[in-house]
Amino acid sequence: MRLTRAPLTLPFFCTLLIFIINVSGRAPFACDPRDVKVKHLPFCRSSLRTSERVSDLIGRLTLKEKIGLLVDNAAAVPRLGIKGYAWWSEALHGVSNVGPGTRFGGEFPAATSFPQVITTAASFNSTLWEEIGRVVSDEARAMYNGGMGGLTYWSPNVNILRDPRWGRGQETPGEDPVVAGKYAASYVRGLQGNDGGDRLKVAACCKHYTAYDLDNWSGVDRFHFNAKVSKQEMADTFDVPFRSCVLEGKVASVMCSYNQVNGIPTCADPKLLKDTIRGDWRLNGYIVSDCDSVGVFYDSQHYTSTPEEAAADAIKAGLDLDCGPFLGVHTEGAIAKGILKETEINGALFNTLSVQMRLGMFDGEPSAHPFGHLGPRDVCTPAHQELAVEAARQGIVLLKNRGPSLPLSPRRHHTVAVIGPNSDVTVTMIGNYAGVACGYTSPLQGIGRYTRTIHQQGCKDVACTSDKLFGGAVDAARNADATVLVMGLDQSIEAEFRDRTGLLLPGHQQELVSKVAAASKGPTILVLLSGGPVDISFAKKDPRIGGILWVGYPGQAGGTAIADILFGSHNPGGKLPMTWYPQDYLSKVPMTTMDMRSSRSKKYPGRTYRFYNGPVVYPFGHGLSYSQFVHTITNAPTILSIPLHGRHHASANTTLFGKSIRVTHAKCNKLSISVHVDIKNVGSKDGSHTLLVFSRPPAGHWGPHKQLVAFAKVHVAARTQHRVPIKIHVCKYLSIVDRSGIRRIPMGDHSLHIGDTIHSVSLQAETLGVIKS
Repeated sequence: MRLTRAPLTLPFFCTLLIFIINVSGRAPFACDPRDVKVKHLPFCRSSLRTSERVSDLIGRLTLKEKIGLLVDNAAAVPRLGIKGYAWWSEALHGVSNVGPGTRFGGEFPAATSFPQVITTAASFNSTLWEEIGRVVSDEARAMYNGGMGGLTYWSPNVNILRDPRWGRGQETPGEDPVVAGKYAASYVRGLQGNDGGDRLKVAACCKHYTAYDLDNWSGVDRFHFNAKVSKQEMADTFDVPFRSCVLEGKVASVMCSYNQVNGIPTCADPKLLKDTIRGDWRLNGYIVSDCDSVGVFYDSQHYTSTPEEAAADAIKAGLDLDCGPFLGVHTEGAIAKGILKETEINGALFNTLSVQMRLGMFDGEPSAHPFGHLGPRDVCTPAHQELAVEAARQGIVLLKNRGPSLPLSPRRHHTVAVIGPNSDVTVTMIGNYAGVACGYTSPLQGIGRYTRTIHQQGCKDVACTSDKLFGGAVDAARNADATVLVMGLDQSIEAEFRDRTGLLLPGHQQELVSKVAAASKGPTILVLLSGGPVDISFAKKDPRIGGILWVGYPGQAGGTAIADILFGSHNPGGKLPMTWYPQDYLSKVPMTTMDMRSSRSKKYPGRTYRFYNGPVVYPFGHGLSYSQFVHTITNAPTILSIPLHGRHHASANTTLFGKSIRVTHAKCNKLSISVHVDIKNVGSKDGSHTLLVFSRPPAGHWGPHKQLVAFAKVHVAARTQHRVPIKIHVCKYLSIVDRSGIRRIPMGDHSLHIGDTIHSVSLQAETLGVIKS
């Protein structure tokens, strides 16, 4: 009997296609269209508003099911067709294998590993930051579609690099709050997708809120540290990047930190979580604890008498998700004791489930999502890897170029001695919170693409506890046309829970550098890998060391970028995102002191370029080029009137030192200064110039010595000129914070500093009356 086969209908074909996709990818997290029990329930209808869907789902959950969703390893709800979910994934500078939500293997053996954040920040290029975020989220979505990753990434770290010893400073955008805020908003937009809608490509998270910048120093660790922070410092420094992340970046999550602030654990402080993040800044998303933070404030800080009180305090303060098991274990007991209501749990779940809905996790097939087409072919692409090279090039900072000694020439320098414990490293280049890189180009390999190399480590590792290998290094320098020393730090010196004890090069590194420089018959170049600043005053002063490059941790292609700078294929344009202090600074500044402002009476020199009074090795914003750029301000106002709201027309406040008005009293919406700057490249090489605009407030106020108010990355061809428009938002960037934490605009002359050029703008209130505000 002959069988006739019916033609394939369109519905059958679609079902078959979905089946094929899911065989090699991820099955639906929830709302599987093949599950007839749930697919028609309201929470599965993508046509409904997110709030309606979430409310419907919460109404169907039992108390036990709700509690199972309060932790990062969220339990499945089989009767509603919802799978378990690991919330914790990381994407600090590429998809990471830190955290259980993401893993490598199979069709996803690796992902693009960009430079560590401190290096990328040195580019001062917000367009680059957003583009890196976009690429990272492409790869993250691809891995999710393939069943190897999550969609909730607890990145970026936007804490201020307050102290040069902090082991996690490498993860941050540096010491300036404006830069950190701009980085936060840019990177988050790239990660989450900048389509202006409610949908999310992946969900980012700005961490660690707040005043968190000590891990383990002199017997004090992050689990027991109480950061004593004034209202002024909180508003002026520590809040700035997080505020920008939420208000401008529209981040989907904020993480509270381990430490206490003024005696209250951050994850139990309703003023920080409920009032500030969700209230004042209107977070549309969830608040998550750093891992085991709730357990820490009960077990280590002894903030509450019982674990049930800790669970209740955290949820009541505004915590929505616990990274760790604590809430899963103790929340039910808190309800039984009557110190927590089920409705308060509902509120926490509303925030987490809303983010999952916005990610499309309740829309059925992952393939139906706008990013459902992404797969293995979209990870480690040539374009992504080229962006990693470009990011490293843009972040490298030329600190010194005597002579000039750089760039080297393959025609003149036929042989280069490549020396140092970091000269042939790979994994070291990607820093911490990294994944598995697509591939590596070490500094030695990069230099070897330009010329012949003689390689000697000089030290076994960065600790450099012995001089046994010095002889080979010195001989190599004597026999080469040029010498490149690749020195610095790695994760054995600076890392999470490992703050530094000093700022000098470890062990015998300085001795190696000096001996090699003395023996080298050609130019000697020092290349430094590090996340934090290093006191290399000896090298700065040594005339035998012709050039110094700081490369941070330059990512998987760091060797390519280093060589491109050394041999002039790329003109360096990076600037330091942090101050480089001398070693003796540490004896004057305990790491536990949170004050930013200097105090003459206490002999306290202050912190960061904004407030520090004292000598530096290299200042914030320092960075040379192979070209010379000249700035000319062509158009800028000299007087600007500050319009006030009607009821405040006479409300300018006279302070002890001068006049200022509250930002809340000014009409801030379109209040900005437009400045046009001509940048002329008078050198012979094309180059990308980093334009930094600083403001110095009128004398007699509580503001910083100067503050970065704008920055731009501009490519200028040799012997040409480019005009750059700069817009400075007055209320955001020309305001200062008084001792009560109130942001004010000082009246009078504000000096704008652009390179060696200074321009003065006088701010005047519409009516300068004198009343108490």
